[in-house]
Amino acid sequence: MTPARLVPAAALAAALLTATPVLAGPCSDRIAVLQAVVDNVLDTTAGRGGSAPESIDALLDRQPTPESIAKAEIKLGEGAAPDKALHELEKARALDAAGDAEGCKAELKKIRRLLGATPD
Repeated sequence: MTPARLVPAAALAAALLTATPVLAGPCSDRIAVLQAVVDNVLDTTAGRGGSAPESIDALLDRQPTPESIAKAEIKLGEGAAPDKALHELEKARALDAAGDAEGCKAELKKIRRLLGATPD
């Protein structure tokens, strides 16, 4: 093998050896759907609610996250359910990563209840 071919071959071998398979947990798809719902609820709540002075982070040109929006909404007396739903989503992700399908499904039911949806 010539040196010109050896470098790409070595890079390919290194990539294949360091790549790890990504396995979805038993309720990853449902978590993704509920994350989108929670994000939408946060956006809707933020759009119709009150306003507050800009935070230090905002003044430093940092972009808001769903979590920071939820905290700001709670300070304004809005958005408590989506904030709790975000915490439940984290629990569901941990259970999903551990392969605990039943525990994950139970957390997802809590989230749907918090958002006013019927648990299925």
